[in-house]
Amino acid sequence: MVFMPNIRIKDGEYTKTVFTMIKEQKYKEAIQVLTQIYESNQSSRAALSLLAYCHYYLQNYSEAAGFYEQLSLLHPEIEEYKLYYAQALYNASSYEEATKITSQIENPIYQAKVTKLQAAIKYSEDDLPGAKSLIDQCAASDPDTEINFGCLLFKEGRFDEALKKFTAALQVSGYKASLSYNIALSYYRLKQYAPALKHIADIIERGIRDHPELSVGMTTEGIEVRSVGNTITLHETALIEAFNLKAAIEYQLKNFAAAREALTDMPPRSEEELDAVTLHNQALMNIDTKPTEGFEKLQFLMHQESYPPETFGNLLLLYCKYEYYDLAADVLAENAHLTYKYLTPYLYDFLEALITQQTSQDEAYRKFDEIASKHTETLRKLTKQVQDAKQNHDEESVKKAVNEYEESLENYIPVLMAQAKIYWDLENYPQVEKIFRKSVEFCNEHDVWKLNVAHVLFMQENKFKEATGFYEPIVKNNYENILNVSAIILANLCVSYIMTSQNEEAEELMRKIEKEEEQIAYSDPDKKVYHLCIVNLVIGTLYCSKGNYEFGISRVIKSLDPFNKKLGTDTWFYAKRCFLSLIENLSKHMISVRDTVIQESLQFLDNCETYGRDIKAVIEQPLEETPMHPGKNTVTYEARVLKALLHELSKY
Repeated sequence: MVFMPNIRIKDGEYTKTVFTMIKEQKYKEAIQVLTQIYESNQSSRAALSLLAYCHYYLQNYSEAAGFYEQLSLLHPEIEEYKLYYAQALYNASSYEEATKITSQIENPIYQAKVTKLQAAIKYSEDDLPGAKSLIDQCAASDPDTEINFGCLLFKEGRFDEALKKFTAALQVSGYKASLSYNIALSYYRLKQYAPALKHIADIIERGIRDHPELSVGMTTEGIEVRSVGNTITLHETALIEAFNLKAAIEYQLKNFAAAREALTDMPPRSEEELDAVTLHNQALMNIDTKPTEGFEKLQFLMHQESYPPETFGNLLLLYCKYEYYDLAADVLAENAHLTYKYLTPYLYDFLEALITQQTSQDEAYRKFDEIASKHTETLRKLTKQVQDAKQNHDEESVKKAVNEYEESLENYIPVLMAQAKIYWDLENYPQVEKIFRKSVEFCNEHDVWKLNVAHVLFMQENKFKEATGFYEPIVKNNYENILNVSAIILANLCVSYIMTSQNEEAEELMRKIEKEEEQIAYSDPDKKVYHLCIVNLVIGTLYCSKGNYEFGISRVIKSLDPFNKKLGTDTWFYAKRCFLSLIENLSKHMISVRDTVIQESLQFLDNCETYGRDIKAVIEQPLEETPMHPGKNTVTYEARVLKALLHELSKY
C-alpha cells in the first residue's frame, strides 16, 4: 500500500551537484546542501520538494511530513503535496492526522491512491471492517487489491486463505520482495518453517545479487562497514524483514546461535537507525548474554508510539524470569489498557499468578492449579479429537487437532513448572515429584518435563537409579555431539552412575567428554569448554558432602587444570562451595585433614587468585540499583578471602 512521491522540480532550477547526489542515492549529503539553501529562502519550493523527497527516501517520515506540510500550505492548489503529506504521516504512524489530510484531497485523479492510503490507515489502526469497505472500492484489476485482501485475511488469523491470495498475486505480478515476504510470513504462522525459509532464502539471495552495496553478512564475518541507512532501496528489498523472520524461525527451532547470526547478517545500520522489530529481536535473542541491554531496548520500545505487539508480554515475562516481580506488577498496573490488546487471557492469568507468589505462595499455587486444570481438560478433548479423526481417516482434521494439542501442551508446561518451582524453592522434592506424576498422562514425551523429573529424582538422593533412567535417553540422543548436552546433565548422570555402582559407565562417559573437548582444543585452541570440568566438580562436591574431603577437594583441584581454560564464573561457584564447606567443618572441629590437603588447597587458591582477576565471581542481576563493588566481585578477591581463612585455621 505504498507509493512514492515524485520530485516536482525542473533540472534548470537547481545545481547539477544536488541532482547527482540524489541520483547516486547520497541523500544525507544532498540534505546538507539543501538545508543551507533552504535556510536562506524558506519559501523555496524547489528546496522544500527536494528536502521532503530526500527525507522520505531515508525513511525520516516525520521530517518529510514537516516539509510536505509547508509545501501544501504554500501551494494549496497542488493537491499532490497533500497526498505526499498524508503518505509521510501514515508512515510516521500519525494515523489520525493522515486521515484528516486525505479527506481534504478532492481531485479525482488521486482518488484511487487516496482510497488505498485510507485503507492502509484503517488496517494499521486494526479497523478491519473499515479497511475492507475501502478495499472493496478499489479496482479488482489492480494487483494491490488482491494483496490487500490477503493482508486482511492474515490479520484475521486466516493464514491459509491469506497464503492463497499472496501466492496468486505473485503469479500475476511476478517477483516482489515484499510479496515473497508475506508468503514466508504466512508459512511461519502456519508453522510450516521449511517453505518459509525457502522464500526467505530467495529474498536474501536476490538482495545480495542485486544490491551488493547493502553489505549483507559482512558484520557477521567481522568486517567493519559503515551504515547503509534506512533507504527506500533497503525497504524494497525486504531484507530486514526477511532476516528478522529467519531469526524468529531459528529461535522457535531452538537454534539460538543461528537466530543471533541472522540478526548480524542483515545490512548494517547504526543503533539509532534500527527499526522496532529488529530492536525487539536483538533484545530477546541476546537477553542471556546482554540482559541489561535487552531490558533497556524493550523499555525504550514501550515508550514509542508503535512497537511489535509481542514487546509488552515479553517484557513482563522477562521481568518475572529475572524475579523483578515488583517491576512486572508496576508495568501491568500502568498499562492496564494494553492487557486486553496485547495479552491473551492465558498469558494474563499466568503472569498474575507469577506475581502473586511474592505475597502468597498458596494463592499463587491455587491460581496455577486453575490454569492447569483448564489445560488438562483441553488436552483431553484434543486427544479425543485426534483419535476420532484417525478413525475417520481424516488426515486434515488429525493434523489440525495435533497442532492444537501441541500448542496447548506448550502453554501447559510453563504453568506446571511454575507450580513445581514453588515447592522446589522450599526443597520439598517429594511434592515436586507428586506434581510431575499428576501430569505424566500428557507430558511423558516432553523434553522439558523429562529433564525436570530427572532433576527432582536426583535431588532426593535415594532415587539415583530412577534419575539415571531419565538422564540416559537425553545423553544417548546426543552421544555423537555430547558437548551439546548441558554440563549439569552430564555431571548428574555421572554421579547417578557412581551412586548406583556403575563406575565403568561413569568413566566411559567422562572419557567421551574428554575426547570431544580435546578435539575442540585442537581445532579452536582459544575456546573455553567447561563440560568435563563441571562433571569433576560435581563429583568432587558429592564426595565433600559425604565427608570425604581429601578425595573431594583433590577432584576439585584437578578439575580446574589448566586454570586459563577452566576457571570461570560457573566453575568457581562449584569450587568455592567445597572450600567453604571444608573451612566450616574445620573451624567446628568436625573433621581433620592431612597438612598436604591444606597446602594443596592454598596452592590451588593462589592459582585462582592469579588467573581470576578478570573473572566475575557472581553474575549480577541486570537491573540492580546498587551494583556490586567491581574489585570485590572477582574470583581473585574471593580466592584471597578463602586463602586468608585457611591460613588462620592452619595456625591451630
